[in-house]
Amino acid sequence: MIEPRVWTVTQVNRAVRSLLEDTIESLWISGEVTNWTRARSGHCYFTLKDEQAQLRCVMFKTEAVTLPSDPEEGTTVRAFGGLTLYEARGEYQMVVRRLEAEDAEGLWRQAFDRLRSKLEAEGLLAPERKRPLPRFPEAVGVVTSLAGAALADILTVVRRRAPWTRVIVRGARVQGEGSGDEVAEAIQALGGSGLVDVLIVGRGGGSLEDLWAFNEEAVARAIVACPVPVISAVGHEVDVTISDLVADVRAPTPSAGAEAAVEDGEGLADALSITRTRMSGALRAIAFHRREALGVRLSQLRRSGVDLVRPRREAVSRAGDRMDSAIRGLWTLKRARLTEVAGKMDVLSPLATLGRGYALPQDVNGRILRTVEAFEVGDRFSLRVSDGSVPCEVRGGP
Repeated sequence: MIEPRVWTVTQVNRAVRSLLEDTIESLWISGEVTNWTRARSGHCYFTLKDEQAQLRCVMFKTEAVTLPSDPEEGTTVRAFGGLTLYEARGEYQMVVRRLEAEDAEGLWRQAFDRLRSKLEAEGLLAPERKRPLPRFPEAVGVVTSLAGAALADILTVVRRRAPWTRVIVRGARVQGEGSGDEVAEAIQALGGSGLVDVLIVGRGGGSLEDLWAFNEEAVARAIVACPVPVISAVGHEVDVTISDLVADVRAPTPSAGAEAAVEDGEGLADALSITRTRMSGALRAIAFHRREALGVRLSQLRRSGVDLVRPRREAVSRAGDRMDSAIRGLWTLKRARLTEVAGKMDVLSPLATLGRGYALPQDVNGRILRTVEAFEVGDRFSLRVSDGSVPCEVRGGP
């Protein structure tokens, strides 16, 4: 008899593993998720089941990091991967490389709704929290991919509408593993730099999975914490992301985001022209009304001035009359006294004595000659009489 081949457990498990992996190609399997566990290593372990059977599954860290969130218990999913055997335990399992909800976007939608509810409960979606955009920003910040069409669209719109505005760009990956963290870091760096007045965050269109960086909590909280107003311009008009909900302004496209950030220069010039015309008309109307009001006021002042001056003028006139009367009385009194004094002086005046027939001798210097000794032979003198002087000369002694 031929001795039977004796296999070790390891050999059997290895052969079964090879048989499974070589015979059955990668496939999609549908079922409900149960016993979902994410280990500290990052690997995820769970079970897929239907009404009659179950299948153990593992999703290693490199694939698990692409999940938007862990599926909830009982979620119907479809898993893509290959069948294998875990040799150490002899357990048959599926190595899952991709996991989707039944409607392809279900897991992403669940994660979206879960984060939206969380942020809404914190009041971060409230309209009253949203800040107004500056009307004339000196500098606009942009966080997007440097290689994407979104950046070109934004620059084109800004150059056309407001060429005087500076645009400062911080590049970041907007799709793929780790892109959300890059976008959040770029928002924090550029928004907090003090170089920009408003920030545009966005990218072009894509699937929900493509846009997922803008549905991550890190990006949402970076937008909320940004010190300058943020415009979310992600995807197309039908796309709605978490960043749209927490941003101060949601723009349906990157181009629309740029239009929201800067005023249209031509429209502004037209508005200024209309405003100038309106201001000119308003100023003319104001000047006309002020002139009318001033005329009315001047008329009132004239009337009130006449009423105010008339009694003062009458009082001054009466005071003038009294002064005239007083001056005339004083003048009469003074003239009488002067006449009296003049009469007295006339009585005492030497001229009055001369008028009675007396004469007054004076030398050539006008000194009065009072004694005989004052007269010497040959001296000339004058004899003052009432109506003039008579020249005289001394001829002989007494």
